[in-house]
Amino acid sequence: MTSGPESSVQDMFAQSVAVLSRPSPATFERFERRGRLTGALIYVMIAAVVSGVIAALFSFLHSDVTFFGQLFGRLITIPLGFLAFTGGVYLIGRTLFRGTGTYPEVAYSFALFYVPLSIVSTLIGIIPILGWLAMFVIGLAMIYFGFLAVQSSMNLRDQTQAVVTLVLAWIAQMVVAGVIGSVIAGIFVAGRAVTGN
Repeated sequence: MTSGPESSVQDMFAQSVAVLSRPSPATFERFERRGRLTGALIYVMIAAVVSGVIAALFSFLHSDVTFFGQLFGRLITIPLGFLAFTGGVYLIGRTLFRGTGTYPEVAYSFALFYVPLSIVSTLIGIIPILGWLAMFVIGLAMIYFGFLAVQSSMNLRDQTQAVVTLVLAWIAQMVVAGVIGSVIAGIFVAGRAVTGN
């Protein structure tokens, strides 16, 4: 259960800066109960919109993507991937390790680092060669912050339990992403077959 009014986007941005600049379970603990699931989802949707627009505007730099494919792909995959991953963290942490956090606490904690890092990843990702290296580094940062967020939001202080929770949640997210990707690809293939393009 959370207390107080819903955190604004400005509040969440300030909390993101705090989490990124002072990474620790204690920093996450300061904020995890200040927000609700709605605030976390709005924050993630902002990341999806910003990332989608950036990727779409720079799609001309890449021959294998399209403007609308980048825009709508990110609007769909970012929030669904976030929900799948945080849902996995919550269910696995609670079921396997008796974590005591709530799903809103998990979602809020993860949104605080996921949103800014995903936007930065998109910005850097538009640079053809540098993008891959930067995305690798940002991926490592996501793992590190996720490790801290699991310890805080699910109250799993055992490092092995936190790591296992993250790995299993990542596998669950990959399965969901594969299913979503197949459905989206199928829609585009069907659309091309219908239009003859």
